[in-house]
Amino acid sequence: MDITRELGLRIRYYRKEKHMTQEKLAEICNLHPTYIGQIERGEKNATIESIYRIAIGLNIPMSKLLENVEFLDNSSDNIPLHIYQQLLTIPHEKQKPIAKIVSEIIDLTRDS
Repeated sequence: MDITRELGLRIRYYRKEKHMTQEKLAEICNLHPTYIGQIERGEKNATIESIYRIAIGLNIPMSKLLENVEFLDNSSDNIPLHIYQQLLTIPHEKQKPIAKIVSEIIDLTRDS
């Protein structure tokens, strides 16, 4: 997965977590709603200024949007990253039962 797409998924995740529309986020950030959508879909390469504005609009540190991007690669060997990327595509309220199941599986593997 490329960094542009990953950043878009992260922005979408945090926006939805805060129950914001693209239009509302765009208004807060003084950016165009179409631009927000393009960033979220990985179609546009966001500028540092835009990422900064979006982080402020989402009320999160900019570093949260960029954490661990240095580990992004196209390798399928990075299983935790692959799972993380898949979870970002799922609405927050549906992530909780998945996290519980994963935790139970991990606990089971520790016992054996």
